[in-house]
Amino acid sequence: MTLFPSAKPNLSGIKNYQPGKPLEELEREYGIKNAVKMASNENALGPSPKALKALRRALPRAHRYPDGGCFYLRKKLASFLKLPTGESLVFGNGSDELLVMAARALVGPGDEVIIADPTFLIYEIASRVENGAVIKVPMKDFRYDLDAMKKSISRRTKLIFIANPDNPVGTYIKEKSLTRFLSSVPKSVVVVLDEAYYEFAKDAPGYPDSLKLLSSNSNLVVTRTFSKAYGLSGLRVGYGIMSPPLAETFNKVREPFNVNLLAQEAAIAALDDKGHLKKTLSMVKEGRSYLVRELSGMGIRTVETVTNFILADLSTDAKPVYEFLLKKGVIIRPMTAWGLGQFIRVTIGKKAENQRFIQALKKAL
Repeated sequence: MTLFPSAKPNLSGIKNYQPGKPLEELEREYGIKNAVKMASNENALGPSPKALKALRRALPRAHRYPDGGCFYLRKKLASFLKLPTGESLVFGNGSDELLVMAARALVGPGDEVIIADPTFLIYEIASRVENGAVIKVPMKDFRYDLDAMKKSISRRTKLIFIANPDNPVGTYIKEKSLTRFLSSVPKSVVVVLDEAYYEFAKDAPGYPDSLKLLSSNSNLVVTRTFSKAYGLSGLRVGYGIMSPPLAETFNKVREPFNVNLLAQEAAIAALDDKGHLKKTLSMVKEGRSYLVRELSGMGIRTVETVTNFILADLSTDAKPVYEFLLKKGVIIRPMTAWGLGQFIRVTIGKKAENQRFIQALKKAL
């Protein structure tokens, strides 16, 4: 598609992020009913009942602008995270917006941004929009090569993105390795630690306590979201924890009223529903064991994961398999956009959804 004549020239070289089609449209297009979506790493249990109740209470106020500073959510989250003050929190329209803020605030023409390969696509897109040079460091056996990332740092490096655990891979960096890496990064280089899947990974052996690392790393930004474990993907609310100077920097480029009123109310209520979070984590743990066992039994290699999704190597072109599964009403994610043409990523769902996926995959192969 042709860009508008006066658009920034660098935009022509950027590949747009390609979201999946809406569930309803796929059902119409393929003539199927009761399709299951296992492509976007959403919470199959849905939102917390407490969050839904809070949404209903807030609906009559939908004609009012939201609190631009997220006052009550800030207060609630600071207490929940045991932060001494809420001034280190910056809120976003999903944690994606925090990643975009980082690029917008820190990266200019010719500045370098270091990312892993493969990793979350928004890191590259946001950096290239700001005319930054993206340095991709290949993973080693689907794990971050921190030594190679360290060697890639130059005088032009402004930003390093690390997803922990990584999407679409699912592996994570342990605390000792991360601490050693952070100590080697110049304080002028900001490291964004994207913990979108934190709740699923936090009890994994050696998983970092990133909030403790903030005190000795003024250049560290930790981002988290309510989209995954808390089941609020459709409302878009995420947050970053960082030093006050970095928070002030991010707020310079943050859109006013960027987190809507309903999202703020739902997030506050979701934090109180420990039971729903526990059910979610239990569902994912059981489903992960089942899917890994079944896929292994089919001779399919899976990448070790501590998230609510699994990256699987089909050892054949994944696109025909993806299309076959669509016709069976099962939506997964082919990994072509990441350069992994033989891989699929499947979100862990409810027991019946997981079983339906396995049955359809057996027929596909």
